[in-house]
Amino acid sequence: MNQSKFSTKYLVELALLVAVVLLMAFTPIGYIKTLGLEITLIVVPVAVGAVVLGPAAGAILGGVFGVTSFIQCFGMSAFGTVLLGINPVYTFLVCVPTRILEGLLTGYLYKGLRQTRLNANVSVTLANLCCPILNTAFFMGTLVTLFAGTMREQFGMTKAIPFIVGFVGINGLVEALVCFAVGAGVSIALKKALRYS
Repeated sequence: MNQSKFSTKYLVELALLVAVVLLMAFTPIGYIKTLGLEITLIVVPVAVGAVVLGPAAGAILGGVFGVTSFIQCFGMSAFGTVLLGINPVYTFLVCVPTRILEGLLTGYLYKGLRQTRLNANVSVTLANLCCPILNTAFFMGTLVTLFAGTMREQFGMTKAIPFIVGFVGINGLVEALVCFAVGAGVSIALKKALRYS
């Protein structure tokens, strides 16, 4: 009976976080679009889910984030639309598996941190900080690996490298700061309210 209640509670909480990801993905609150850059804030519910509910939830939330990110490539994101026009399969690989890994590894990272002598809140904060870093690293790493030839042909590496550095620097920094502040605060509050260790 207790296991059943736990499972129902877990599924309800996961469903709520999935709803938050979907809401953010298809409204202006999920992305900051400026100067050709698209800074995503959807890493926050992914990080919260991975920390509060575990690696499996992180992977599911990351997958939902990835699928919505891929959907954005069908005319909602200028950058994504360009990628989709070059190679739809590569675009899918840039958007979806990278986000699944981001959520999964954030959950495992948090579990690993909890096995150390670190304070619980410090573990939560570090895991929330790592989620956007993983997102940026996986996304940009896959993007550069799969689309390197196109970047060389279209822009030349002398123009592509500054773009990559700027993209990683600005996007990664903003996402990390938001997740550090908002994600960590929400995760700590939820863990206390829901009595997760």
